[in-house]
Amino acid sequence: MKKLFEHNTVIISGGLGDIGKAIALEFAAAGAQVSLCDIRSESEADRLLEEIKRHGVRAHYKQADISDPGAVQDWLSEAEEKAGLPDMIIANAATVAVAGILEATPEQFTRHLSVNLAGAFYMAQAAATRLIARGRPGRMVFMGSWAAETVHRHIPLYSVSKAGLRMLAKCFALELAPHNILVNELAPGYVDAGLSGKFFSEDASLKEHSREKVPVKKLITPLDVAKQTLSLCHPGNNHITGSVVLMDGGLSLLS
Repeated sequence: MKKLFEHNTVIISGGLGDIGKAIALEFAAAGAQVSLCDIRSESEADRLLEEIKRHGVRAHYKQADISDPGAVQDWLSEAEEKAGLPDMIIANAATVAVAGILEATPEQFTRHLSVNLAGAFYMAQAAATRLIARGRPGRMVFMGSWAAETVHRHIPLYSVSKAGLRMLAKCFALELAPHNILVNELAPGYVDAGLSGKFFSEDASLKEHSREKVPVKKLITPLDVAKQTLSLCHPGNNHITGSVVLMDGGLSLLS
């Protein structure tokens, strides 16, 4: 039976995080070849790569800091060689530090913009240039956040970087539309993973309070994010570009 993405290659930054892993496995199950990057060592990717390969697809990993444009170019070159020309680009890598706007350091501010914003730009630009040169269509998903438009006093630098990412996605969407490369932002709310997941695991009452705060009374799982990411890359999507898909369970309705 033909699989949905068997003729596609997906690249995912932040591929060893909870959401990155879930996205990789969902794409692999749908037949896509997979290339990942993260700042963690190659040995830490071994188990995930084996899981991906069980779906009968190629799997590639490169240790790379997405904030380094040279490292991004090297990653994409390897990805094309080992997994195929990337035509589905998932800019997922991000960093977040808990620090109020008056306590945040210049180094923290620079790092947030370098990883969350500049890194996504380097990745998207490099991938798009390759697709255009070969006359190939593509799909891009920028992993944003509902924090892009809602003030979060404990993570203001993250909110600022995600607000920038939102406009970056729109700029790429307009520029790439004539090339049939569709670009969208996926903006989750409370995800039970990553930094939020760490807080939730340490404080069960916080987790329950957060769940109750969400109008639909549910926290988002990495699998939820992965499935929504795949839907934005579906070959039947020929018109949605420059959009923000807000999957926050209604949280933003209360802000």
